[in-house]
Amino acid sequence: MFVDEDGEAVAVRENPQLILVTGGARSGKSTYAERLARRSGRSVAYIATATAGDDDMRDRIARHQAARPTTWQTIEEPLHLAGAVCQAASLADIILLDCITVWLSNWLLLQDELSSIESTPASVYSEGALQEIEVLLREAQALNAQQRLVIVTNEVGLGIVPAFALGRVYRDVLGAVNRRLAQEAARVYFLIAGLAVDIKRLHEEASL
Repeated sequence: MFVDEDGEAVAVRENPQLILVTGGARSGKSTYAERLARRSGRSVAYIATATAGDDDMRDRIARHQAARPTTWQTIEEPLHLAGAVCQAASLADIILLDCITVWLSNWLLLQDELSSIESTPASVYSEGALQEIEVLLREAQALNAQQRLVIVTNEVGLGIVPAFALGRVYRDVLGAVNRRLAQEAARVYFLIAGLAVDIKRLHEEASL
């Protein structure tokens, strides 16, 4: 059972193959997700959504690549997540998608409505992004019982309200995407100061 943003209880079918790892910036999300993959002892395919747009991002990508085991397969895909998961599923048992946050940035920048973002409701972008997420979730549902999809994302709504329209739209859309992923995931880990809390389990205990 999941409580939606209107406070209504919604029955959803959890996918035992799906794990969501979320938290703030530099909270240890990627490190924890990679640790889960390593500890599984299974083959791993890593889906990277980031592109090297500037020197800082190039440095981050290089550091992430250097930290990953050489036996892991890497798929670089900034937009088409479902296709990347399908490809990864043919290569490995553990699929690590890092991350939804960067994917959403890539996706938003391609939307024609951004030219009129001040007058376009955030719900327009949420609807489009969620359609993409539903396709991704269908691929996750098609995984076999031995496979796992670990998705990394960010919580960006814990601070101040963004000053600009694009920031507010991004926050709202990512929040909608994260809620949908959390509904479907069997486990949801929240990272804070490098410590992981199983918030899906805590939610279920609080719902008893």
